Amino acid sequence: MSLKVLMISASPRKKSNTMMVLEHCRDAVESRGVECEIVSLRGMNIESCRACLSCAKKHRCKIDDGLNGIIDRIREADGFIVATPVYFGTARGDLMSALQRIGMVSRVSDGFLSWKVGGPIAVARRGGHTATIQELLMFYFINDMIVPGSTYWNMVFGWAPGEVEDDDEGIETIRRFGENVAELIKRIHSGE
Repeated sequence: MSLKVLMISASPRKKSNTMMVLEHCRDAVESRGVECEIVSLRGMNIESCRACLSCAKKHRCKIDDGLNGIIDRIREADGFIVATPVYFGTARGDLMSALQRIGMVSRVSDGFLSWKVGGPIAVARRGGHTATIQELLMFYFINDMIVPGSTYWNMVFGWAPGEVEDDDEGIETIRRFGENVAELIKRIHSGE
């Protein structure tokens, strides 16, 4: 059986600090024998949840903006990690809209998020990291997901393109988090 983690980058930039951090996380996950895929929200126009509950019957979101394809990938994955830049002290709005809809589809249909392993990553110039991580953890915990720790909180400092590479401690924290996600997935699926 092939184990897999799906990652979402919420950065609107093509070659962003957020994507660089996720690539480090991906490399750490894959170094432990778990497959990884990074999906970007860049260029997508993600609408907010309407709470129409049509997903309860269809197991898909009624809004046709490309998010259902991501939901299908998450449903097939064993882990789910999101990373966002922090511009004004919180996660990007499009990511929050996506997570609200993903969570709604899971909660009122087949509960596909339950027991998935993952967590949030925040990338910022100066501050807002911890508030963003706390905001994103609400999604993980209400959806019965498992969030492993690391050697620090999952945050990396950087502003100019590539500047995150100078935050050695942040990158090491993210790499350890990725390793922990992979190892926990493997243990859950091996029955240990």
